[in-house]
Formats: sequence, C-alpha cells, structure tokens
Amino acid sequence: MSNPSLLILAGDGIGPEVMTEVRKIIDWYGAKRDVTFDVSEGLVGGCSYDAHGTPLTDDTMAKAQEVDAVLLGAVGGPKYDNLDFSVKPERGLLRLRKEMDLFANLRPAQCFDALADFSSLKKDVVAGLDIMIVRELTSGIYFGEPRGIIKEGNERVGINTQRYTESEIARVARSAFELARKRGNKVCSMEKANVMESGILWRDVVTEVHQAEYSDVELSHMYADAGAMQLCRWPKQFDVIVTDNLFGDLLSDAAAMLTGSLGMLPSASLGAPMENGRPKALYEPVHGSAPDIAGQGKANPIACILSFAMALRYSFDMGTEADRLEKAVEDVLADGLRTADLLGEEGVSPVSTSEMGDAIVAKLDASL
Repeated sequence: MSNPSLLILAGDGIGPEVMTEVRKIIDWYGAKRDVTFDVSEGLVGGCSYDAHGTPLTDDTMAKAQEVDAVLLGAVGGPKYDNLDFSVKPERGLLRLRKEMDLFANLRPAQCFDALADFSSLKKDVVAGLDIMIVRELTSGIYFGEPRGIIKEGNERVGINTQRYTESEIARVARSAFELARKRGNKVCSMEKANVMESGILWRDVVTEVHQAEYSDVELSHMYADAGAMQLCRWPKQFDVIVTDNLFGDLLSDAAAMLTGSLGMLPSASLGAPMENGRPKALYEPVHGSAPDIAGQGKANPIACILSFAMALRYSFDMGTEADRLEKAVEDVLADGLRTADLLGEEGVSPVSTSEMGDAIVAKLDASL
C-alpha cells in the first residue's frame, strides 16, 4: 500500500515556525514507528500572493484535492490589509474549504489539568473539560446569496443571507452524531429557532436525522445565545455541540478561551469520503498568524501538533498513535514546560518554539 499523503501549507506569520515542529513529529513517526508519510509543500495566504499574485494557485488547489489530508499553519498579517478583498490571504483558506467541500469543522476544547489555572473561569469549572464543537462550514450566512452593499435612497445597506438546505443540515448533523457515539454519546444542537426560519428548519432536520438514524444518542436543543451563557456557566454539561456556520464561529471561539490559550487548540475540517474511504480533510490550529511574534521563537507549536494528532485520528485511522502524541503533549505540560503564552507562574521561564517541539519528541521517545 502507498504511504498516506499530506500537503503542508505553512502559510504566514508564525505558521512556518510551528510547522517546523510538526515536521519533527512526522519524522519521528517515520524513524521510530515505521509510519511514513508522503509529504509535499505549497504556499497559501500572503506568501502565495507575494510569489504568485493570488492567495492560492490553481496548482496548489489541485494538489489539495489529491492528497489524503492538508495541514495548514496560518494566513494573513497587516502587510496585506490594503489588498483588494478578492486577493486577501484569508481568501486562500476560504477557497480550500469551499472547493474541497469541507462541511464539518471540528473544534475540540480540552483543558489539560496542568493548565486549568490559566482559564478565566474557576478551576473546578474547567478542569477536565473535553467538548467538541461541530460547526457547519460551507453554507449559512457566510456564503448565502444575495449579499453585498447596495444603495437605497441616500444610504448604504449591507446584505447577507442566512440560507440552509435540508441536506446541508443533515450531513453535518450526521457528523456530530457519529462523533458523539465515540465520545460521551450526547449532542446538543444550537440555533435560533425562536426568531429565525433557518433555525426552525435546522431544529426540524436535526431531530429527523436523530429519530431515523441515531436514536441511541442523547439529543438536546438550545438557543445559541443561551448556549453561549451555558458554556461560561458550566461547560462540562456538553459533549458534542452542533451548530451553523455563524454561531459555530462565535461559540467555538468562546469555548477556546475556556482552555486558557488559543495556542493550545487544534481543528479539523472534514468533507465527504474520497475513493479510498478517507474524508477530504484540512487540519489547522485555531490561532492566527500572530505577526507580532513571528520569527522570534515565541510561538506555541502545540495547537499545530495537536492538529496533526487529529489528522492521525480522523484521516489515517491511527487512533493509538494520536493518543500517544496527545499524551506526550500532556506530559510535557505536566512537567511545567511553558511557551510565552502560557506563563503565569512566578519563577517559570518560557521555552522557545523549538524547545517545546523537542520536549514533545522526547516524551514520544519515552513512550516506546
């Protein structure tokens, strides 16, 4: 059998730095676990614009369609603020998501015991937290038509359209129910059925899918604003949350801060299965390009490393190896190693990006 293939798009800002540490992990698996990946690289975002005049070339897009998984670092930066909207770095990422039809965005929010004090919430509220937000990613208000800014009389009007089909809702609901079966077997669906027709349809379709295919999974419904409140009040009541594109964007960022640092959070965006049975997939850390610290060795590589762990689990069916990598991260944190974003204890000096990567590799060695 051929090796699993992986396209690395390091991108802008701290993207290349954190991706260098992921390459150490990939090399370790080849050397110590006889798990070899066919790795190729490409450009996305601002670096692609600098080289080619576009945030994503057709050749790179075609390569992303061919490989088993794409691993992305980060895109954007103030250098590109004045570009036309059509060629801003973020358009490269949106094109990947749209053309690969990556409809289910998985955003875990897990609080490692060693970092429970870093959350803005009380330790007993977040310690042991392990929830998954499944966000619909290719439809909703970010893509609905009509959209734009028009003139009505003497003033401008901004228009965005919230639009969902039954099939779009059903497929992301199935993703959430399937995940729940492998976790705590609970799904909470969030929308605004009290004021939005799209929310009424969302609730109806999720309920229909549940009754027809997943009655063994516990299903609850919650208005998205109440869900945001409950995430802050008692987040451990949730297991899997499924919601639309806009609410998923807001709720997953709120959940991210429960863990204490955006530098700790991975994500996966999954689509329909390919001919080999693997889903179309893009993995990326939640954090941005952080241009203010780029090139200084201050970036936390853990989110990108954990994104690769998600690739092991969801694209390559290597759950045991994903567990091994996640345990290595947990052990490093338990030893007290901290990058600059995780400092909070007196007398603790930060480790560099590369030192954190080396420490995780050392823990992987110890796991053998």
